Amino acid sequence: MSLTLITLGLVALGTLIVLWVTRTTSQDDLEQHSITAEALHSLLESKQAVLIFDVRQPLDLLAYPEIIPTAQRIPPDEIIARPSLMPKEKDAVVYCTCPSDKTSRAVLRRTLPLQFTRIKFLKGGLEAWKTNGYPVEPYKEVFQLHSSAARS
Repeated sequence: MSLTLITLGLVALGTLIVLWVTRTTSQDDLEQHSITAEALHSLLESKQAVLIFDVRQPLDLLAYPEIIPTAQRIPPDEIIARPSLMPKEKDAVVYCTCPSDKTSRAVLRRTLPLQFTRIKFLKGGLEAWKTNGYPVEPYKEVFQLHSSAARS
């Protein structure tokens, strides 16, 4: 094997390691901003002021037409484009129904660098909330089923 191939292999391996460490660190940073269904329920039961935002995609609303009581629905593309839709000065929790809380984490990635330090995502999303037997109510608001790509 030539020295060039070995060097290229080591560079590729090094790049993969850096990417893995960066991704892991980023996920660990986001974990600091998570809250369990049990902890959120306790906050709500103790009457602590916390805003809840449902940031699910429109098709997820069709599949799961229910919402956590007191939650406000904000389409994820709107909140990612305009984080000011959420107040910085109040405790807030976002949730979705995506595998690995993908949409909630995307909202956090967008808002945290803008000094939204009081925002968390509901770990396990709506499913974790319902699994614990916590209340949901029917979602009855009208919403659009278009994607952000279709609006461009």
